[in-house]
Amino acid sequence: MSPAPHSAPRTPPCVVAVHRSPDHEFSKQRTESITLLAGLGVDGDAHMGARVKHRSRVAKDPLQPNLRQVHFIASELLNEVNEKGYDVSPGDLGENITTAGVDLISLPVGTSIRIGDAVLALTGLRNPCVQIGAFAEGLQGEMLGRDDDGRLVRKTGVMAVVLRGGEITPGDEIRLAAPAGEPMPMEKI
Repeated sequence: MSPAPHSAPRTPPCVVAVHRSPDHEFSKQRTESITLLAGLGVDGDAHMGARVKHRSRVAKDPLQPNLRQVHFIASELLNEVNEKGYDVSPGDLGENITTAGVDLISLPVGTSIRIGDAVLALTGLRNPCVQIGAFAEGLQGEMLGRDDDGRLVRKTGVMAVVLRGGEITPGDEIRLAAPAGEPMPMEKI
C-alpha cells in the first residue's frame, strides 16, 4: 500500500539525541551516549536516583519514589515550535532522550519502551513548568493544547523509570509494547 498523496513519510521510531546534566540546570548537554541504570535513571544525571530528585518534589516529600528517572521529548514537538519562530534544540527543555516517530504523549501508563538492551516503563506526562516560559517568552503556552473534546493536552514529553539498564545512542531503534490490562491514559506527574 502506498502512502496517501501529500502525506509526509513516516519516521521509524528512533532516538534523535541523548542528554544529561550532573547539575540541576534546566537544559541538558548533548552527549554521544547515555547509560541507563535499572531503578535509578541516567548515570551522571542530577535526576538519577530511586527517590525523587526534582527540587519541588523533594521539598514536598523527599522519600517518594522517583517516577521521573528519564524524560523523553518528541523531536516533532521541537519542530512544531521552531516553525512558529522559537529556537529550541534537543536537550534545551531538559529531556534525556529526544525521539522521532513516536507519539509519546498518546501512549498509556506502563508502556514498555525498549532501546537496545534498555527497557523503560512510562509513568506519566511532564507538566509544562514555568522554567519553559523563562527559557523563551510564550513557549510555555505552546506546550499546552486542547484535544477534539476540549481536554487539556500537555505536550512537554513523558517520564519513565528504568526497568533494565543499557547504553543508548542517537540512531537507536525504539520498540514499544503495550502494558497488560486495560490501558490507562497518562496524567501529569
